Amino acid sequence: MRTTSVDKPKAIHSPEEPTRNTGIPLDTGWLKQVQVNKSAVERRVATLIARRTVKKQWQAAWLLKAVSCIDLTTLAGDDTPGKIHRLCAKARHPIRGDLLEALGVADLGISVGAVCVYPTMVPHAVRALEGSGIPVASVATAFPTGLSPMKLRLEEIRCAVGEGAAEIDIVITRQHVLTGDWQALYDEVASFREACGEAHLKAILATAELATLRNIQRASLVAMMAGADFIKTSTGKEAENATLPVSLTMVRAIREYRERTGRNVGFKPAGGIRTAKDAMAWLILMKEELGRDWLEPELFRFGASTLLTDIERQLEHHVTGRYSAAYRHPMG
Repeated sequence: MRTTSVDKPKAIHSPEEPTRNTGIPLDTGWLKQVQVNKSAVERRVATLIARRTVKKQWQAAWLLKAVSCIDLTTLAGDDTPGKIHRLCAKARHPIRGDLLEALGVADLGISVGAVCVYPTMVPHAVRALEGSGIPVASVATAFPTGLSPMKLRLEEIRCAVGEGAAEIDIVITRQHVLTGDWQALYDEVASFREACGEAHLKAILATAELATLRNIQRASLVAMMAGADFIKTSTGKEAENATLPVSLTMVRAIREYRERTGRNVGFKPAGGIRTAKDAMAWLILMKEELGRDWLEPELFRFGASTLLTDIERQLEHHVTGRYSAAYRHPMG
């Protein structure tokens, strides 16, 4: 085995947890000023990725950082307690021990950012992760469509929080965005935020169903005004999920919100991010647009299930010079 090492300080960095976003009153004047140049967004994304290359031990360090920002997710109809326990075991030890030893980072205690499940699976995940420090995230509010009565969506949040979920991934009503009813969207997210209590709120916009980048930026701003701690691209169930142009639009909304309010909001791309190369592209986007603090799980997450497999394969290639089969890196 070819042994190599990575630069530890660049691989793991843990700042103090940021203050939660308490929100601000709805500012419709701000929303009216929103303009998004689609061609400019696409050019920026193309040049951003083309001009940044990370290789060798630095790439390994970035990929280890990506692992720490993964919300390891299972949202399937065949989820069982046993499947959740196996996934949580992988969350505790996402990279094989021999690879961590070879990379010289076995002492860093690398784990994923969170485990994301349906509300009924929360108790099983909480038990499986006890003592690990890894939070449990739960989808709620009639995921993925968000079309149940409001009282049921609020009760679903309270149920998940009561079972031990530390983060709640809610879905917005897309109708409010498509009809320009920003007050209704604000009130909805604010109600979800209140129901979450101490749990962090991640607002899923389902961007593929919002028609335009302008709508996406406006929805991002309204969700943050209403108190969302994270904004998230997709449920993973839409025809198109996370893309770099959509992500750039949302990230710039986060930057603008920070400039106006002084509050930091996290970002979570989800759906369709499957390869280490994909992960690198999003890490570069966050570093370039928002800075070093947004390379931490407190402010950045990948919503993914298969991404970890490819990252582990790439790390093994870095160590041995050979690609391994995916079955050598099971999720559980």
